[in-house]
Amino acid sequence: MDRVLDLSEKKHIFLVEDDERLASLTREYLEGHGFLVSHENRGDLAVKSIVKKQPDLIILDLMLPGLDGLEVFKQIQPDYSGSVLMLTAKDDDIDQILGLELGADDYVVKPVQPRVLLARINTLLRRQVKEKKITEQSNELIFCALEINLLSRRLTLSGKKIELTTNEFELICFLASHAGEIVTREQIMRAVRGIQYDGLDRWVDIRISRLRNKLKDDAQHPEKIKTIWGKGYLFVRDAWK
Repeated sequence: MDRVLDLSEKKHIFLVEDDERLASLTREYLEGHGFLVSHENRGDLAVKSIVKKQPDLIILDLMLPGLDGLEVFKQIQPDYSGSVLMLTAKDDDIDQILGLELGADDYVVKPVQPRVLLARINTLLRRQVKEKKITEQSNELIFCALEINLLSRRLTLSGKKIELTTNEFELICFLASHAGEIVTREQIMRAVRGIQYDGLDRWVDIRISRLRNKLKDDAQHPEKIKTIWGKGYLFVRDAWK
C-alpha cells in the first residue's frame, strides 16, 4: 500500500503543470495520500507564489507557458531551499541533464505512474527528515583542508565556503563517509536518490562532474574523487591538501 510519510503535519507540495487534466489527477492522488497541494499552470506566476508559500517540495514541469521550468528553477533558487522534482519529456536527455546541472533534486519522465511519483516524493521528504535529525555529536567530516559540517550543511575547502546544492552535499557526504572505498553508481543512487541504478542514468556522472569543478579537482586527471573504470568512484582520503 502507498503511504505518505508519518509526519506530524501535512507536507506542502507545489505542482507547476499546465496540463489541467494531469494536474487535477495528480493533485487528487497526492491529497488522497495526505499532502497539501497547491497548483499553478504558468511558470511566470509560479515563481512569486513558490517564494511566498515556501512549500516542502515542488513538482516542476519543464514545458510551461509564461516561463519554462528551467527558468522558473533559476529564479527561485536564491529564495527557496526545499526539494525540486522535475517532470521531463520522454527520452529528452537534454532536459534531464540541464535540470540536474542546475541543481534539481530528482526528475521523473512523463508519463509517470502515480505510485512512482509518490515514491520519489517520499524519498526526497525522508531526506529532509534525516537532515533534521543530524546531531552535534556527529556533525563533522574533516580531511585536511576539506571540512564538512553536517549540522549546518556547510562545506569549506582551505577555509573557503563552497556553495553546493542539496544533492551535491548529500553526494559528497556519502563519498566522504566511505573514504578510501570504491563505491558503485548503484550504491550512490540508492543512498542519495533512493532508487536503483538502471545502467543508463547519467545522474551520478553529472553530479560527480559538478563536484569536481567546485572542489578544484582536475576533470581530466582527478586526484580527489577518482573514477575507477568499470567499478565506480573513490574518495581519496589524503588528497585534500
